[in-house]
Amino acid sequence: MDIIVCLKQNVDMKQIRIKRDTREAVLDGLPLLFGDMDKNALEEAVRLKEKAGSGKVTALALGSVKLKDTIKDALAAGADEAVILIDPLFNNLDARTKAQVLAKAIQKIGKFDVLMVGEGSTDNYSGQFGPRLAELLDLPALTYVKQLEFANGKMKATRNMEESFEVVESSLPALVVVTSGINEPRIPSLMQILKAARKPLQEWNAAALGFTAVDLAQNDVQVVSNLAPVELRKKIIFEGKLEENVDNLVNNLIKEGVLRG
Repeated sequence: MDIIVCLKQNVDMKQIRIKRDTREAVLDGLPLLFGDMDKNALEEAVRLKEKAGSGKVTALALGSVKLKDTIKDALAAGADEAVILIDPLFNNLDARTKAQVLAKAIQKIGKFDVLMVGEGSTDNYSGQFGPRLAELLDLPALTYVKQLEFANGKMKATRNMEESFEVVESSLPALVVVTSGINEPRIPSLMQILKAARKPLQEWNAAALGFTAVDLAQNDVQVVSNLAPVELRKKIIFEGKLEENVDNLVNNLIKEGVLRG
């Protein structure tokens, strides 16, 4: 069972701070890590390989030069090898172009049985990447997967359709888009963290994948603004007896639509 897992490098969203005067997000100096659903995809890939008893898991990621450090987390968590895509031309790509870049890298890696991705990224969560990748590589796509098993040469998946569950089967190779509820990612041991530095790692740039600056210059989506919402504070102060203040507070919250009367 040879599996490729696509991972996305993001800043730690929990540590983002907002400039009060400009409402801009402060991203400089924040640690970079892989998204939660990417970790679910990697964990499921490792479990599939372990059940099969043979094969390998390849972690594939696109990001900044700091990806050389971030990818060690994936190798410690069970990936057997990694391919990282680093080039200034890869900065600020939209979902369509990222999928094209990753598709080229997957074709260069070669034969695989399963391509595994998370349902959405921690930052944008567009949900576009998996289906776009399946289309570019002409693969059957199993999306919203909450349970996965391999039997009789086919992949059997239970899909979470919100109001119901759907069980489907697919031949291989196939692309699998997992949800956050599919598993609980393992925590690497100290020995696994130390061994990660010795696992095979390849780095490819745009030229290695056949892309030029012109190829990557056009984005379908242009970010016009990315500011925190304006916070309007009422600055209402209640004075007097506690019972009256509670009643006044509740009435004002109902009036603002925060509570229902």
